[in-house]
Amino acid sequence: MWKWEAEVQAKAVIAIIHSAYEHHSRYAWLIEKFRSSGFHVVMGDLPGHGEAARKRRAHDESFKSYSEYVDQLLGASLSYNLPIFVMGHGLGSTLLMHALQEKSIECAAVIVTSPWLHLQIHPSKMKSALSNMGKLTDNVKSTHPVTIKQLTRNYDVYTQDKDDDLYNTTITLKWYRELQQLMKATSGMQASIQNLPILMMTAERDKITNQSHAKHWLLKQNLSELQYKEWENCFHDLFHEPERDDIFLYTESFMNNVLRSIGYIV
Repeated sequence: MWKWEAEVQAKAVIAIIHSAYEHHSRYAWLIEKFRSSGFHVVMGDLPGHGEAARKRRAHDESFKSYSEYVDQLLGASLSYNLPIFVMGHGLGSTLLMHALQEKSIECAAVIVTSPWLHLQIHPSKMKSALSNMGKLTDNVKSTHPVTIKQLTRNYDVYTQDKDDDLYNTTITLKWYRELQQLMKATSGMQASIQNLPILMMTAERDKITNQSHAKHWLLKQNLSELQYKEWENCFHDLFHEPERDDIFLYTESFMNNVLRSIGYIV
């Protein structure tokens, strides 16, 4: 787990959970924006991601290890004795949403972007394999064709990340089956999460996941404070998009309002 401390006196901590296939280095711009705005940042790489992806041929790590990682991330964030915001993106949002359904989390508020509840891109071999599980093993591999070009329309980000050798979309049948189970369990949960302020942001032109399922999940929660924002024209990776400065300011405004509501001077 890595920690980046605020450039000025810190007012809160933000813990970030990244999406599938990527790693913390893709969040360098966002980390610096938070640091310069008075937030400590805590982040790591999901199991099997980052440098670990270089040594693996495919994602076959268990989703239980992801849940344990989220617990470790939250534990590391408590050391500062400041209000904690937890942010998830893509699969990271789904892991966070599922954790909120399973237990209470000690934090001031939650931010989720582009949650994976209903994918629009599927690995064709996996779709066939799931319907013929008796004939295949858990170790069958395929590529989930989620490319950098589908994640963002920001050309500078695309040229920087298109040859990233840590971005690994090779998966196993076992991993993909667990992903499907997680999305189904999260979207189908009937009980509301704990009553925390939550900001959900989605992308109008998301090519990876269907944002209507995420919005439906949010609106059925019994919460005192919730915000939903769909960013016009944007692709999946909101904080990589050309509008990312505006998206950051919107996020920061939400966080500052939460801090004011709990008695912190912003």
